[in-house]
Amino acid sequence: MSTGDAPLKGGAMNRCYSIGLAAVLIMVLMVSTTRAGGLALYEISTPEVGLAAAGWSARAQDASTAFTNPAGMTRLNQSQMLGGIQPLYVNAQFDTDESSFGGGDGGNAGGWVPAAGLYYVHDLAPQWKLGVAAASYFGLGLDYDDSWSGRYYVTEAELLTFGISPTVAYEVSPRLSIGAGPTLMYGKLDQKAAINNAATGDTQPDGSPFPDGKLKFDEGDIGVGGVVGVLIEPRDDTRFGITYLFEVEFDFDDAASLNNLGPTLSSVTAGLRNTKVDLDLSIPQMLMASAYHDLTDKLALMANIGWQDWSAFGKQEFTLRSETTTSLTKDLNFKDTWHVAVGAQYRIYSDWVWSVGMAYDSSPVDDEDRTPDLPLDRQIRVGTGLQYHWQDNITVGLAYEYLDAGDAEIDQTGGPLQGNLEGDYDSNEIHFFNFNVIWKF
Repeated sequence: MSTGDAPLKGGAMNRCYSIGLAAVLIMVLMVSTTRAGGLALYEISTPEVGLAAAGWSARAQDASTAFTNPAGMTRLNQSQMLGGIQPLYVNAQFDTDESSFGGGDGGNAGGWVPAAGLYYVHDLAPQWKLGVAAASYFGLGLDYDDSWSGRYYVTEAELLTFGISPTVAYEVSPRLSIGAGPTLMYGKLDQKAAINNAATGDTQPDGSPFPDGKLKFDEGDIGVGGVVGVLIEPRDDTRFGITYLFEVEFDFDDAASLNNLGPTLSSVTAGLRNTKVDLDLSIPQMLMASAYHDLTDKLALMANIGWQDWSAFGKQEFTLRSETTTSLTKDLNFKDTWHVAVGAQYRIYSDWVWSVGMAYDSSPVDDEDRTPDLPLDRQIRVGTGLQYHWQDNITVGLAYEYLDAGDAEIDQTGGPLQGNLEGDYDSNEIHFFNFNVIWKF
């Protein structure tokens, strides 16, 4: 369901490179501000949004394959660039059933978030392709009201990531291609929580309790990972792809900030103030296997099965649990997850292709271990999109995806400063809006 186009010549080529350079600068600035309500994201500002990621490792129809499966770059018969702009709306609203210290539901902890991605594949030689991907596939952003019922667990949790992956692909034979490349990723963790001064019984000179204190951690780090892919094409109308993403390790190591503490907590936390907090976090290794089949000249079917090593995630709760606390962190229990997806593309007219897809990811955490800084549950995705072959060398696309992140039930028994927190999320969803342009030259 893809066609080749003649390359551009002379001045058109120069204009292409100039615009491409400008696009790189714009996209890098936009991607670096990416924030999302989930963590592992298949929505990387590409046409896959309209397929709910179905065919991730086998589709190999555009430059985004530089990341989704670098081996697929050998299917592209000329150099091309793909740029995508992807605003998303996060709707995460907690419904409190029980809270030891009262407070509201927290409002919408999400909101509008900008996102973008850029992908380029260079036709080096008949059997060799070079590529680069600039995108974020992992992130979290939640911002609750300061007075909400879970404020002593978290008021703000934000993990920003941005990765660059240079890749290379080699066509071993007409039926087999391989590809690989490193990933250099920057991560920034910003986490805040309120501190319960009132629970200590301290009062101000007028007899009123001390207002909440503040706990904050803000640190960045650089990690290195990589991507490896294999593409097998047993027939002209059928292909299978496997992609493996290596684990990326971050070591967020800095002193925590404790402010506005009452007399009791000022005394008992004195030893914590100059102590560095070591938050080790690993972006899980991921394995994806996909299939693609042209059922007819107009209809193509595709599917995924995937695995993510969430048991090695390493995220830790960050809060002040009691007056005898000697550490601000507590390990959380995560488990590996599974992913399945199915999708289809249908050529409505010669220049129009319609996409649709559905996906399911299992929950990485049980209800009793789930915390409001990471309200992760099972995920259901439904996407649809249109691609229009506008000119010989330009294709434009629009896509939308709805992600239902489950009710993310929370049943936490905290320390004397945290209290208990019980409830679930009335709304826990993300809406992705994607606009993409493919430029061949």
